[in-house]
Amino acid sequence: MNPALLEVDSVGKQFGGLVALSSVSFDVPRSSVVGLIGPNGSGKTTLLNVINGIYAPDRGSVVLDGVPTKNRSPSDLAASGVSRTFQNARVFSTLSVEQNLFIPLLHRSGGERAKSIKRADELLAFVGLEAHANKTAIELSGGQKRLLEFARALVTKPGLILMDEPFAGVHPQIKATLIRCIQEIVEREGASFLVVSHEVPDLVNLSNFMVCLVEGKVAAAGNPKDVVRNEKVIEGYLGQSDE
Repeated sequence: MNPALLEVDSVGKQFGGLVALSSVSFDVPRSSVVGLIGPNGSGKTTLLNVINGIYAPDRGSVVLDGVPTKNRSPSDLAASGVSRTFQNARVFSTLSVEQNLFIPLLHRSGGERAKSIKRADELLAFVGLEAHANKTAIELSGGQKRLLEFARALVTKPGLILMDEPFAGVHPQIKATLIRCIQEIVEREGASFLVVSHEVPDLVNLSNFMVCLVEGKVAAAGNPKDVVRNEKVIEGYLGQSDE
């Protein structure tokens, strides 16, 4: 059996007296979608920041494709196949939609860049933005900006894509497009996704594996349908709206 693409082992992260993550462990298998749920403040975004090198863990380790990520920068990890989207879509507002997709290609050589530029154009069609290619990104709706950021994250054909609340506040049609595209990239390219979302039913249907963080600790991990039925998850997250 192939080792996991990503191994998170006993990761801890503290900011002063605040413990954001405490002994967090789980794997992201190859060609899979792992859902990450939990209440606000449970450490989900902090964990993504540790995985892609924005923060260094205080304890434990992160291993990407068999190689520890200790002391590696976000740009180095990006070159190794880690891509990222954010809670608030980050686009270059004054550039065209098409130009936004070229940003990750600036460091590439001529022949490699030509192939990637062709992929960029294909990805615009893939997410349904081909008709907007020459518009400036600021003209897009909030949901379209999410699609653009997602397409840009795929340009370099990453092996691991980290997504932070991709479905929050978007039109159902945009959400359906994102879900379809995630599924197709897993099937077609063998990529893996770690997706943070409060849209639990959608994430249960999308994910192969699920992790729930509560107060910086893993409350449950495993089959998504089992995780959302777990008593610790219901008490610490899903049942909190009834309090």
